[in-house]
Amino acid sequence: MEFAQIRLLVTDFTGCYRFYRDVLGLTPQFEAPDGPYAKFTAAGGTVGIALQDRAQMAEVLDTLAGAPAGHRSLVVLRVDDLDRHCAELATRKATPVHGPAPMTDRMRVAHFTDPEGNLIELQEWLTPRT
Repeated sequence: MEFAQIRLLVTDFTGCYRFYRDVLGLTPQFEAPDGPYAKFTAAGGTVGIALQDRAQMAEVLDTLAGAPAGHRSLVVLRVDDLDRHCAELATRKATPVHGPAPMTDRMRVAHFTDPEGNLIELQEWLTPRT
């Protein structure tokens, strides 16, 4: 078995596409701003984050037809300088819903939401993991 991606099911595909590309600065593997599917990678990363139009997926899995309630995902991106990344995202009109703040004695985090309300965590490790 091989890990392929994390896929977020979204109803505002265009808004989410722009958020992951323009605000977070992830690179689309191909241009698809109108969907119904797109995959992004972070600089130097091999794991992809994909967006899937929820209505299209509901045609396959009818249990997805209803509106989701509450947070359904948390996308975590590791950064080397949390304050710098948060300042950069602020220039792109992203406002943290939490942080930057310590999460443990070894890690600081900041949380944002995409247009669908999915949580995005930026994390900076202060000391190496053992």
